[in-house]
Amino acid sequence: MNMDILINAAPYENRIALVENGDLLEFYLERPLEKGLVGNIYYGRVVRVLPGMQAAFVDIGLERTGFLYVDDIHTSATGMERIVSGQEQICSRTNVMPREICSGHKERRNSSGPCISELLKEGEEILVQISKEPIGTKGARLTCHITLPCRNLVFMPLTDHIGISRKITDEDVRLRLREKIEKLRPEGTGFIVRTVAENVSEGELEADMEFLLLLWDDIKSRTASVRAPSLVYKDLDIVLRSVRDLFTDEVRELIIDSPEAHGRLLTFVRAFAPDLEQKVSLYEGDLPLFESRGIEGEINRALDKKVWLRSGGYIVIETTEALTVIDVNTGRYVGKNDLGETIFKTNMEAVKEIAYQLRLRNIGGIIIIDFIDMDSPRHREELFAAFQEAMSRDKSRVNILNLSEFGLVQMTRKRSCDSLAQMLCEPCFYCGGDGFVKSQRTICYEIFRRITRNAGKVGGTNVTIRVNPRVADMLLSEEADNIEQLEKETGKRFIIIPVSDMHIKRYEISWNE
Repeated sequence: MNMDILINAAPYENRIALVENGDLLEFYLERPLEKGLVGNIYYGRVVRVLPGMQAAFVDIGLERTGFLYVDDIHTSATGMERIVSGQEQICSRTNVMPREICSGHKERRNSSGPCISELLKEGEEILVQISKEPIGTKGARLTCHITLPCRNLVFMPLTDHIGISRKITDEDVRLRLREKIEKLRPEGTGFIVRTVAENVSEGELEADMEFLLLLWDDIKSRTASVRAPSLVYKDLDIVLRSVRDLFTDEVRELIIDSPEAHGRLLTFVRAFAPDLEQKVSLYEGDLPLFESRGIEGEINRALDKKVWLRSGGYIVIETTEALTVIDVNTGRYVGKNDLGETIFKTNMEAVKEIAYQLRLRNIGGIIIIDFIDMDSPRHREELFAAFQEAMSRDKSRVNILNLSEFGLVQMTRKRSCDSLAQMLCEPCFYCGGDGFVKSQRTICYEIFRRITRNAGKVGGTNVTIRVNPRVADMLLSEEADNIEQLEKETGKRFIIIPVSDMHIKRYEISWNE
């Protein structure tokens, strides 16, 4: 496996590409003017408690209040500090980087648990961390369970717990690491050992632990000296997070194209991962880094709705407010002899591409996949097993249901930040994000109805119609007979004026002598 990290660093934008065997596997983006918020810690003020939703809104100083669910609250002994109740959280809280899950995640609180109104009061000040970016019109998702990640460890200062990354599968290694952490950690604190720490020494674990304990002391000091709402801790920028969260032993090389960012990154690597320093290099080629590796084209293709398969089939990816729908089609692929085999081969090829596109585009939430219908139960079972296998490498938490009677696969993929399309695109200024506009003929007939309705109420002999040039062309050509008929019925003369900068669905009708 040849895994590389490519970093395009500029004053206005930092981009990270995780490349495997020459293919873009994951893409991350951060812009200073739109910097991500996940991982930041705030001293906030509760502005509204909603018992009916078992949630609260917390003012943390952003444009929109944050959302705090009851499962993310538990009053600790000190009163100010709060921890997560009933869940062991994901190890790394960053706005773009993958997460290592250490154990099960409890999605719903126990019905016998306390009501949120017993835990929080309006006006109360609490320490919270952003666990999910504001998306669309929704405010940030908050948690009182603070996690501070470092290279080898994630510190959970308010939880008495030791966790080991699930990716460390050797039971002897897990036991050894657990014993080391138990020996080093202060009583009542929690730590999770990350995957990269599988073979590190006790001294390296101790150094990370000391750094995290000092960082937590600093956060508590800042909290005591500020007034809510205030930011008390800001997570690392994306360039340094790429070292902390992505730069593992599996990575062959990390290449960065900015001399300034290269120096800063090397300083960080020497402090937290000195054994990886020899893998860091500065790109000095004539072509821009991403162009020389074909990354720019891959990013642009990842924004297309239609993705072609090698066989000639294709998939279509449609994202709505509620869910994402993926449709599989045979396209140009007609197979050889057997229709069932043709459909099965297309579906199996689509499985790998769908898993790849979900990860690359960072599509989260509810996802419905419409595979081509298959009559063979064996083919259906093989397809589902292949899809589960393809999704097993995804670092986000996924939940996949069996094929339905209609041949649909329903699944969820954890969403913590914007998808690639949300990061790079915005709603069309022309259609407002609908994806379609009224047809030219529909606009023509709206104009006809409005003129017919008002012709008898106004004076004048002329009707001036100002429209988009495309609508004007249709009125003067294909709809010329209808225009002539309306002129006879209304006794008016129509004057059509094309206006180049007028929106296609807009028009102006004026009546004059």
